[in-house]
Amino acid sequence: MVTFLPSRPGRLADVPSFDRDIGGAESNVACALARTGHTARWVSRVGTDGFGDHLLATIAGHGVDVSHVQRDPRRPTGIYFRTAGERATGVAGEEPGRAEVVYYRAGSAASAMTPGLLDADALRGTRIVHLTGITAALSDGCLDVLRTLTRRTPGRPLVSFDVNYRVGLWRDPAQGPGVLLDLARGCDLVFVGEDEAAAAWDLHGPAAVRAALPEPATLVIKQGAEGATVYARQEDGTDTVTTAPALAVEVVAPVGAGDAFAAGFLSATLRALPVFARIRHGHLMAAASLTVPGDLGTPPSRALADGLAALDSADWGTLRLGPGWTTDGVRTARVEVPAQ
Repeated sequence: MVTFLPSRPGRLADVPSFDRDIGGAESNVACALARTGHTARWVSRVGTDGFGDHLLATIAGHGVDVSHVQRDPRRPTGIYFRTAGERATGVAGEEPGRAEVVYYRAGSAASAMTPGLLDADALRGTRIVHLTGITAALSDGCLDVLRTLTRRTPGRPLVSFDVNYRVGLWRDPAQGPGVLLDLARGCDLVFVGEDEAAAAWDLHGPAAVRAALPEPATLVIKQGAEGATVYARQEDGTDTVTTAPALAVEVVAPVGAGDAFAAGFLSATLRALPVFARIRHGHLMAAASLTVPGDLGTPPSRALADGLAALDSADWGTLRLGPGWTTDGVRTARVEVPAQ
């Protein structure tokens, strides 16, 4: 989608102007992976309008293959407007001041996706297929696409799924939680926020989420500023449970951090790094997004990310990341040692 970000804080009713950017969970992940040296392809549909031109040019500019994106002359490219702040999840007792988000996606080109979009060439040679629950909410055709891709078939690539529960996107809000749980059960790697699991499924704590989702070989439960917990299935059928704390970050805007975390974790997965390192790379990529206004931060170089991910727990805990840290790592990705 094309994203419109507010030029100043305030309610949507009060913001006088917006800056154009790009957004979309799957394309965010593809862009981040391409910028960290991986081969990434984005498969979708956009309109033949100027917003579609902008999306394709920008995503391709990040190094993503967009040759399998269809153009629709009858339907527009989707757009959305948002204010600053954390996105509301709908969980009871949620603090006030969450971001306002308004989608204009009904009847968009992307909402007309069907399984016929998935030609063999689009998936040929793929090691990981990454999907999100946002796409499932757009239309029955989009849901059919995800059901096709999450069907367990011999020889399929690793299927990654970010739950991305967005209650405002579902035409029938009561439908979303059950659909997302069924889709997640068909995947190999699942990302879900602890707050999402509470809002969608009334599940509280990593153990409860794992009990409800035993099928994925890897289950990543994001716990916000606290960190993340990963359940990884072993050959004997048992799980290893790995927890890694998040970083201290000077947050500019929270938008896109979940997609960035997924990209960092997937990048480390493609490199066959240990689970603990995968979580840390997720945190580092999320920190790159958190320290910029839009969805896409500048990823740290592989050398910088590997160096920071290898820090011992004490040095990791004193790391402080602010705007510009990915391009000026010596100055802003410093280890601060408390005075004795």
